[in-house]
Amino acid sequence: MQLKAKYVDMESAEYTAVLHTEDALEIGVREQDRVRIKHERSSAVTLVQTTDTVVNKGEVGILGKAWETLGPDPDEAIEVVATSKPESIEFIKKKMNGKELSTEEIRAIVNDISTHNLSNIELTAYVTALYINGMNLRETADLTQAMVETGETIKFDRSPVYDFHSVGGCPGNKITLIVVPIVAAAGLLIPKTSSRAISSAAGTSDIVEVFARVDFDGNKLRSIAETTGGSLAWGGSVNLAPADDLIIKVEYPLGIDPHAQLLASVMSKKKAVGTEFLVIDIPMGAGTKVPTMEKAQAYAKDFVDLGERLGMHVECAITYGEQPVGRAVGPALEAREAIAILEGDLHPSSVIEKACGMAGMLLEMAGMKRGEAKAREILMSGKALDKFREIVAAQGGDPNIRSTDIRVGKFTHDITATMCGYVNSIRNKEIVALARAAGSPRDKGAGVLLHKKRGNRVDDGEAILTIYADTQAKLDQAVELSRKLNPVSIEGMILAKLPYINRTTVIERTFCPAPGAPPAD
Repeated sequence: MQLKAKYVDMESAEYTAVLHTEDALEIGVREQDRVRIKHERSSAVTLVQTTDTVVNKGEVGILGKAWETLGPDPDEAIEVVATSKPESIEFIKKKMNGKELSTEEIRAIVNDISTHNLSNIELTAYVTALYINGMNLRETADLTQAMVETGETIKFDRSPVYDFHSVGGCPGNKITLIVVPIVAAAGLLIPKTSSRAISSAAGTSDIVEVFARVDFDGNKLRSIAETTGGSLAWGGSVNLAPADDLIIKVEYPLGIDPHAQLLASVMSKKKAVGTEFLVIDIPMGAGTKVPTMEKAQAYAKDFVDLGERLGMHVECAITYGEQPVGRAVGPALEAREAIAILEGDLHPSSVIEKACGMAGMLLEMAGMKRGEAKAREILMSGKALDKFREIVAAQGGDPNIRSTDIRVGKFTHDITATMCGYVNSIRNKEIVALARAAGSPRDKGAGVLLHKKRGNRVDDGEAILTIYADTQAKLDQAVELSRKLNPVSIEGMILAKLPYINRTTVIERTFCPAPGAPPAD
């Protein structure tokens, strides 16, 4: 059927065409069916939306990305015909039934994802199938390779290529901003690409774009990394494993990150830039993606084995993840904390220790001795700060940026203790939920700043954390949520109260010493 092309100024993760209801009936398609649109210069398969108002009879409305791909002229007559669903949907159903997929079936799924040939519903089914039924190592290796093949690859003139990645799941893990400058300042090449938030309050790219650009094509990324020794870029803009970024968009609202997909997501981006030596951070503990040591060791083994299949030397660090890393959670708050450490601030010590530990592993992979001590030396000498500023300048930011220049949310609220005692636990998921309710990561100034960490003394009425937001409405929303979640647990010296002892009534009270006084024995 010949229809006039009409541009519809709307974006969609899917390739979408809008048909008048009568034209759709004549073509023989319904909502979420597919049509092939073609003209002399190009063709594409799109999903169908129907309307009686957006387009007139005889027109086909084409949304943003699909219009760019097809490149028709306005009002140009183009052919629209019904087409069948892709075969990969049957392979997704196969995985939903818990069956192993062949190399060809995996390649077909990934190809249809990367070419926008699957709807969000179908893509969600794929992610859910992997979450429930998983993949074996052979399938995961095939998935990784297929994701590499459907995107761009970068070859550097320098070698070897080093890299670092955290599997996530622990809020406040902003150490990439410190690890990359340390490693680059040591003379190694570390072209770091990162993702945006999936289930967290802020991904590394969400943090970096507070003070610098993160979106570059492959040529620009190569230039930045080869000039400065490092980069802090968003992998999605470089078109590395593009299927992964489309998958992340459906993982985010679900709050899930299937094991096999996580492995493939990390390793495909690293393979695409020619990584030869890789350190993986696996935060472990309650409230993380990896709650037990057994699961952490399984992840580590899979990363190492997958690395061998892909020609990479991989080492993993299982790290403490039962509370946020540092005190800041949210893009601007984390940027401010990381830059302050580069400037010489000795707190929070957890961020410094973890960053130097990860960087030290990479330095030792390069043949340097006492890697952690060397990393700490580079950090404390100011060389890491100089390298950070060099990278920021190369990525279009202000090289003179200081931690105090970072703008955080102007609307704040303190959450205070209702008793005196000690912080017993900080629940990661609840902290993330507060930060997201406040607007993070979209609102860069939103987030949570912890004043107390596990084991710290707290007095009745003392601030435990502060919620930051860019708007009063979102702050109110986060404060209301905090009342329901109670993200910080405080315990006194009395762990339990009994109603009676030998039929003698005991009246108990908690002694709260004056601020600064030593605790009672």
